Amino acid sequence: MSDRRVVITGMGTVNPLAHDVEGTWRALLAGQSGLAETTLFDASTFPSTFSAEVKDYDLASQLPNAASHRHAGHHCRFALGAAAQAWEQSGLGEAANLDRNRLGIYLGSGEGSLDFNNFTNTIIDSWRDGKVDTVRWAELAFQRMKLHREAEQESNMVVAHLAAEFGARGPAFNVLTACAASTQAVGEATCQVRRGDADAILSGGAHSMIHPYGLTGFNRLTALSTRNDEIATASRPFDLTRDGFVLGEGASILVIEDRAHAEARGATILAEIIGYGSSADAFRITDQDPEGLGAASCMRAALADADVGPEAIDYISAHGTGTTQNDQVETRAMKVVFGDYARRVPISSVKSMLGHLIAAAGATELITCVLALRDQVLPPTMHYRHPDPECDLDYIANAPRKARVRTCMSNSFGFGGQNNSLIVVGPDA
Repeated sequence: MSDRRVVITGMGTVNPLAHDVEGTWRALLAGQSGLAETTLFDASTFPSTFSAEVKDYDLASQLPNAASHRHAGHHCRFALGAAAQAWEQSGLGEAANLDRNRLGIYLGSGEGSLDFNNFTNTIIDSWRDGKVDTVRWAELAFQRMKLHREAEQESNMVVAHLAAEFGARGPAFNVLTACAASTQAVGEATCQVRRGDADAILSGGAHSMIHPYGLTGFNRLTALSTRNDEIATASRPFDLTRDGFVLGEGASILVIEDRAHAEARGATILAEIIGYGSSADAFRITDQDPEGLGAASCMRAALADADVGPEAIDYISAHGTGTTQNDQVETRAMKVVFGDYARRVPISSVKSMLGHLIAAAGATELITCVLALRDQVLPPTMHYRHPDPECDLDYIANAPRKARVRTCMSNSFGFGGQNNSLIVVGPDA
């Protein structure tokens, strides 16, 4: 491992609250909710009739070349828009002698609802028309999929679109570790830059599971809130009355760069990534280790990588989904890692306003950490009204808080027992 330092020079996001970073930040500090009745399909008969959709998004407003990506799914369009924002802020497009062979892509992305719906409808229609002849059914399916080029089911398709758009010919990866994916992508991108495999990497995540299969799966797992009569306040991380997360969609992309490379081209440094930790629960597919051993392990690993002690952390952006188990387990894990200091460190979950963006969640929450460092203010956990005896830490309830913020930790934990934590500091730390 080299001694290269890794910084963030650009950020972009498209999410249920806003289609850019500053709009998102204003909405979060105002405690706004991105939750509403689902409109992407008829969810009226589902246990959860609501979600956190990206509304009225026009990629052409952020990407002049949008027409060349017309067959991309929702999540890919979100990622292209977020990447265009990050690219512009970073100034890489104007960098003299930028070596595109050392410009990489590392994402955590899954399916997008447009491509998934077309794929499933193609299969259903093909089966209806050719069900007596299996060979004919397959032929019809492939014929109709050719008509729906947006049926791009491979999870690396977003990587391919971004690489083509920005001419990134360096390392190109996609990791799909459920809700931990984009935090892991940023962490692994950081490791690549540290090693010298790339000078800059577009990293983050994109996802849209707001389709019948996505909603059905999470409802069957009883993971989603069913507060259909209290939609705006349905996401209640750490609150005693929480009953599940709210399914969201979106994308967030950051430019991760070697500090010396950024300084040489006069880039504005937004923050520095100093720590990354990753672990597996090795427990169950959908449940975390009840004692939080995996979550604690990744937080400790991030602290060790950053070479800082627990009391150096001024703010924790929690995974905080709003499910009974996740919030209790994360709280236990923080107590294990931070000891008595766990009761003094401010913690919040912006999923209370954004919903859960699945693979895009971690990168979105990392951006809020960078903004907290910039503005010295912490976003709230909204709808925290009823304290849970098992969740008894400082969750920055219902209003933003001015604070001295020098070092932030961002946590992401995913189905399958994937755990990832990142630690960032301000540009002048």
